[in-house]
Amino acid sequence: MSTLYSLFLQHPVITTDSRDCPAGSIFFALKGESFNGNAYAAAALHQGCAYAVIDEEQYATDSRCILVPDVLTALQQLANEHRRALGTRIIGVTGTNGKTTTKELIAAVLQKKYRVLYTQGNFNNHIGVPKTLLRLTAEDEIAVVEMGANHPGEIKTLADIVEPDCGIITNVGMGHLEGFGSFEGVLRTKGELYDKLRNTRGSCVFIDADNPHLAGIVGELPSVKYAVNTDADDITVKGEVIDCAPFLHFRWRNAGKEHEVMTHLVGAYNIYNMLAAATIGLHFGVTAQQVCKALADYVPSNNRSQLTITEHNKLIVDTYNANPTSMAAALHNFCIMQVEPKMAILGDMGELGAVSHEEHQKVVDYLMSNHIDNVWLVGHRFAMTDCTFRKFPDVEAVKKELKSSPVSGQYILIKGSNANRLFELPELL
Repeated sequence: MSTLYSLFLQHPVITTDSRDCPAGSIFFALKGESFNGNAYAAAALHQGCAYAVIDEEQYATDSRCILVPDVLTALQQLANEHRRALGTRIIGVTGTNGKTTTKELIAAVLQKKYRVLYTQGNFNNHIGVPKTLLRLTAEDEIAVVEMGANHPGEIKTLADIVEPDCGIITNVGMGHLEGFGSFEGVLRTKGELYDKLRNTRGSCVFIDADNPHLAGIVGELPSVKYAVNTDADDITVKGEVIDCAPFLHFRWRNAGKEHEVMTHLVGAYNIYNMLAAATIGLHFGVTAQQVCKALADYVPSNNRSQLTITEHNKLIVDTYNANPTSMAAALHNFCIMQVEPKMAILGDMGELGAVSHEEHQKVVDYLMSNHIDNVWLVGHRFAMTDCTFRKFPDVEAVKKELKSSPVSGQYILIKGSNANRLFELPELL
């Protein structure tokens, strides 16, 4: 057992922020583009940390400083060592869209039978994933770990740290193209989870059988399937949308029995997230009744598929992330909703590289062809599109307009990435 892991067992709380140093914790001096955590090691020790892990010798001014070649690598190796020591069953979750909601739904379902540790918020990167694993205790029976990426090779790195026993790729779409280079690059990177599981004894994957891209890369991996449109004998869970006005109401079938669930999620596209959670729950022995209860009780947060009813309007708020795939799903759902009058406030989609203008134009073309006329576009990318919709340079301009000319009596879709800050608009609507 490594020296660092021995110390971690004595001090099982880690921090990477010198402003948040619980007594007896271990500080990891990470570096960023504009900061050097090594410079804060002494402060962290003064604030109450038991040890500080550093990688620059000049900051080793205290016997409680642990010098390593690279702090980030040490954090990741420590997390992997802890994961191996506990042997907890782990489900790895990745995908272009829906992975955070799916992760939370899976956890909600599994909690009906097990003690479950799962990724908090979107701590799904090279730092957040190790932090999640280091929260594992011997009492945790299953962990659900979300893994995100915006460059090739990043899922491989995370999967090597997590060593999941099984996994799910929610979908593969047009996200982070600037980093991946192409849709094929996205597919290869997400598929790195499958590659890891191919080399894991007793592994399996949970797969959307309606998705031809996933079917094309799963190969001979043992798979448990769910679907809406595909009919086959090996489909474990088959679902269909009953309605979505605005909350998703759906039914699902397994082993010849049918079940109905009224959810708190807006968007027919969320049926795939629901079916994934149901499939995984059944696989781990959760009863169908418990699955239905968990799915019906789940309430979204963090501005994902939320319905907010204000004094003046009804808002569908989805302002955490936006890419062509998620935007198309949100707009399609909004167009088919039997509500009037409709209004959309949409923010720029980032990281699309050479196809950025084309993808933004597709959005406005879709809106025009589906007769959504009251549309406000926010950001410089939408500003360059060819349309007659109202355009605003940023969210501040929108806020100024709403203050001078309030909007009321509308069903409003607010969709954009976190960087657009459209989450600031509901209080004015």
